[in-house]
Amino acid sequence: MAGWLLKNLEAVFEKNGSEQAGVDLLIEGKRVAKVGKDLPQPEGARVLDCRGKVALPGLVNTHHHFFQTLTRCLPAAQNSKLFDWLRYHYGVWRFVNAEAMRAAARLAIGELLLTGCTTTSDHCYLFPQGMADDPLGIDVDAAQELGIRFCGTRGSMTMGKSQGGLPPEELIEEDDHVLRHSEEVIRRWHNPAECSMCQIHLAPCTPFNVTERLLRETALLARQHKVRLHTHLAETLDETDFCLRKFGKRPLALMEDLGWVGEDVWFAHGVHFNDSELDTLSKTGCGIAHCPSSNMRLGSGVARVPDMLARGMTVGLAVDGSASNDSSDMLGELRQAMLLGRVMYGASALSAHQVISLATEHSARLLGRTDFGTLQSGKAADIALFDLEQLSYAGAGDPIAALLFCGGSHRAWAVMVNGEFVVKDGQLVRGDEEQIRRDAVMQAKALRQRAGL
Repeated sequence: MAGWLLKNLEAVFEKNGSEQAGVDLLIEGKRVAKVGKDLPQPEGARVLDCRGKVALPGLVNTHHHFFQTLTRCLPAAQNSKLFDWLRYHYGVWRFVNAEAMRAAARLAIGELLLTGCTTTSDHCYLFPQGMADDPLGIDVDAAQELGIRFCGTRGSMTMGKSQGGLPPEELIEEDDHVLRHSEEVIRRWHNPAECSMCQIHLAPCTPFNVTERLLRETALLARQHKVRLHTHLAETLDETDFCLRKFGKRPLALMEDLGWVGEDVWFAHGVHFNDSELDTLSKTGCGIAHCPSSNMRLGSGVARVPDMLARGMTVGLAVDGSASNDSSDMLGELRQAMLLGRVMYGASALSAHQVISLATEHSARLLGRTDFGTLQSGKAADIALFDLEQLSYAGAGDPIAALLFCGGSHRAWAVMVNGEFVVKDGQLVRGDEEQIRRDAVMQAKALRQRAGL
């Protein structure tokens, strides 16, 4: 079976609590075959000298909004909290078209790959009226083109200003249409097989811009088709106040009443859960996509990650949308998670190795995947290789932890997905980085012009 032998690695992070120094890594077909010292070269396998490099399981991004990459750091919203930030951006996003969606998706995916991410979710909830192309289909095409493993979530907004929600009516869909289309995209793109490159899950946007009916019926539909459920929850105190005023319940109590708890549910953010709610989440098996940069950028607060982990909850990492981060730097997100946890809980709160586990094995589990996330025999060969032979890492005593502590270049040296290189020598293999950049700049300018900015 054809494959690769990665020789002379400085270190390999296999899984939580397990790493090896000075070893080789053998890949056969789509899967990891073996990690060990002085491995022989099998017939037909190609050899890559990885002297000075460290290998991590490919990083897994559990929450994103690709379309937002074209609205990074807009001046009028740089210092806004979430609800004000959303109201402003809705006025821009209603002018997004298919060309903008395509440029944004390629930009987000390219940046993720170049920073060591091999699997990404996208919470695609923007379906502007009149757009002929399917926004989620644009995401799927871009992921296939550039070679990232994709977890698409069919988002939606069905409660506009006239019904007490936040979005303008131009961005609102009908509940029945969303439910029909959700079933359609599952049938079209969801592949539950091991090593699958595309899976689809269902993700109404938030309790403040979708109806209770949609939330309830989406939960039933997801379980009928054996896919997962995802939404934003408990991100800000404004959201808590909104739910108490409109529904008479805190956000988690609302979701629990609507069938939105269980091992097939993961929530983005989870900043403002109290002790009782954390106990409920733990008992029911719900997971959390932790988005530290976005939470800091919007001043939303700090998720109680150590408390979640102490309760045995599954916590993954995510960059969130690129208008609230404002990047898709996956390795950078790990550093932010480690440092933010220590600000709130002390220096021993989150170790570098623990955070790497959250961004790999735990994040994969959050997406319902056990076929990747560790570098063990039989797992999918999703691998991120980083070069330590640069100034920012010189003098580091722990080559794995250095990736987070030293805060050097976050560009991966090489990235593999299913045993194929999608980044080599720090460059995208299946895309032209400069063309992606130019297209994004052009489409961002055009979007701002359409929005009158």
